[in-house]
Amino acid sequence: MKKVLIALMTVTISNCLYAAWGPINGPLSTPWTDQVTPDNAWSEYPRPQMVRDQWYNLNGLWDYSIVARNESRPEQWAGQILVPFPVESSLSGVMQSVMPDQCLWYRRDFKAPELEMGERLLLHFGAVDWESTVWVNGWEVGLHRGGYDPFVYDITEYLIAGDNELIVKVWDPTDQGYQPRGKQVLKPGGIMYTAVTGIWQTVWLEKVPAVYIESLKIVPDIDRKIVMVTVNTSNMTRIELVVLDGTQEVARATGFRGQPIEMAIANPKLWSPDSPFLYDLKVSLLSRGERRGDSVMSYLGIRKIEVRKDSQGINRLMLNNETLFQYGPLDQGWWPDGLYTPANDEAMKYDIVMTKKFGMNMARKHVKYECARWYYWCDKLGLVVWQDMPAGDSGRNWESKMNFRREMKAMIDTLHNFPSIIMWVPFNEGWGQHDTPETVAWVEQYDPTRPVNEASGWTNHGSGTVSDMHNYPGPGMRPVEEDRVSVLGEFGGLGMAVPGHLWQEDRNWGYVSYKTSEELTDAYVGLMTRMRFLVGQGLSAAVYTQTSDVEIEVNGLMTYDRKLVKMDLNRIAEAARKLYLPPPVVKTLVPSSQYEKQTWKFTTAMPDENWFAENFNDNDWQSGPGGFGAEGTPGAVIGTKWDTPDIWIRREFRINELPSQGELLLNLHHDEDAQIYLNGQLVQSVNGYVGEYSFFSLNTKVAKALKVGRNTLAIHCHQTRGGQFIDAGLNLIIDLHN
Repeated sequence: MKKVLIALMTVTISNCLYAAWGPINGPLSTPWTDQVTPDNAWSEYPRPQMVRDQWYNLNGLWDYSIVARNESRPEQWAGQILVPFPVESSLSGVMQSVMPDQCLWYRRDFKAPELEMGERLLLHFGAVDWESTVWVNGWEVGLHRGGYDPFVYDITEYLIAGDNELIVKVWDPTDQGYQPRGKQVLKPGGIMYTAVTGIWQTVWLEKVPAVYIESLKIVPDIDRKIVMVTVNTSNMTRIELVVLDGTQEVARATGFRGQPIEMAIANPKLWSPDSPFLYDLKVSLLSRGERRGDSVMSYLGIRKIEVRKDSQGINRLMLNNETLFQYGPLDQGWWPDGLYTPANDEAMKYDIVMTKKFGMNMARKHVKYECARWYYWCDKLGLVVWQDMPAGDSGRNWESKMNFRREMKAMIDTLHNFPSIIMWVPFNEGWGQHDTPETVAWVEQYDPTRPVNEASGWTNHGSGTVSDMHNYPGPGMRPVEEDRVSVLGEFGGLGMAVPGHLWQEDRNWGYVSYKTSEELTDAYVGLMTRMRFLVGQGLSAAVYTQTSDVEIEVNGLMTYDRKLVKMDLNRIAEAARKLYLPPPVVKTLVPSSQYEKQTWKFTTAMPDENWFAENFNDNDWQSGPGGFGAEGTPGAVIGTKWDTPDIWIRREFRINELPSQGELLLNLHHDEDAQIYLNGQLVQSVNGYVGEYSFFSLNTKVAKALKVGRNTLAIHCHQTRGGQFIDAGLNLIIDLHN
């Protein structure tokens, strides 16, 4: 009699001593740490876009040992490890490092389900970092290289009656190898994090018919009101597709494997962050007489993402043919108890829920990609995703380049169908960056449905459709381009260490540090206010660093343990939501030298005490083009060299009529401390430095200081070390939606 398999069936584990397992007492726990047991470790079905009913979860306690790389299978096992948590993590119950000259071995028993004639049993691994070799009952069934992508083996021919033995050997050189690894290092320090080795996503068995569905590729086209679905199967067969809105059928079509099958959907409900509607999709294989064989349930979101000019001729990110400013956190996907693997599905979902509560509509998944359920929750809750390729030493030699391309292809294949993913980011800040235009061209050809951001920050090769800069604390933007959209791939990084919620008690790090939640909130809201006006200049997206603290980095919106939101949630959410209003109009009253050099009077010798007054006689000062500074200063546009500790600059300009509406803002690039005077009135004082031209609010005196006719702008800048630069202009911001 045929056995009916049900999800989460308990399977026997050899030498199972549940009472002996427990999380190691690490530096921090999360609200979900204590919920984890060997019986419930990641018990959800792991593949929401291709669901079958008959599956076995193999998560739980496995035997493990760490031995020299050149040694064979261990004779004795060191203990038990909780899969799917990395061996270095607290939740694994081991919390031990694995060196490049060592291998991590796993072992467990499982009972194979009864198979009818022709049925197959598939063994799935969600992700194993980095190289894994798998044996079933002593037979080697496969070797896989790649730390992030899922893989599967048909193990039917290796099964025996009763208990079956499963062995997995893992080797991971981490930062000593050429493979993509994100921010992992063997010896954490600086802004790099603890290494992750071994199984870190769900392991599971799945029973399928002799001819079964292997994969789907879903491509929506909102302009034609169709969805194209390509189904790959293990053998030639006819395919039936049914699209459902709840219980209502909205489309049906048939076709053959490997060929796009078109389905027309009248009046499609489009997916967006504000309305993340998902259709159900049933995929069935048809045999003779229209008898249905294998079938899976999936879902799809109908949406379109592109770079296109708005009515002002500025390139914008368009979702469903409408401008959508995209704002969200740098999301690194790290957890103090599980490292790469959150404690459970609820914990993983929490980060996405909180991102939405922060008033954000996007996340940049940073040099890592997640299990399918993370993207499912982004699809379900409405969060657009910029997906980074995990970074590594990918340009050292031919072998590393080929491996990088292979793993990037695996990433795109794995994640293609998630509607929330709207951008690929092959490189970050030059980490392993190589052959950039060629890489971008390949990604654009392989997936023409999404923009490609060639490299977030730093090295700009001018390829792709996205120009991405990093500016800390910022905000800032690159100039508007004819063929690419301008985005701010990282900014902010405002830090605050919260005692009792730290990975380590001292030597923590943030770009700018604050002592209280109120100070931190004020600084954050100030960044949002300044960025609102960059939107009017052409900025189309921004990424704030970051979702949570991570190890020594304390610049998160939340603490690393996710127990505390550091700022006033209502204030920061309201500030973020203003970014989605129609862009303000930006008018230049006094141009800076950012795009065209402007003439100033200047001196580096101490002037008279009234040097900033309107009627001050500056005839003996020198004249020169702005800006003033030293070569190599980030973001500086040097017109006149300045290398002394102090400089005083003055400039006259005329106003024919006073503005009747809008707000005056200072467009300022300073390194370091500066005082700015308008017609003799101190209207702004700034300390430290910025890496790019940025908007600054002016105090209330400016309204009375500005006048019809001749006006004077005067600045003193003081520099102590590092780069130095000063330049400024005045802009009028008219925001009808504020």
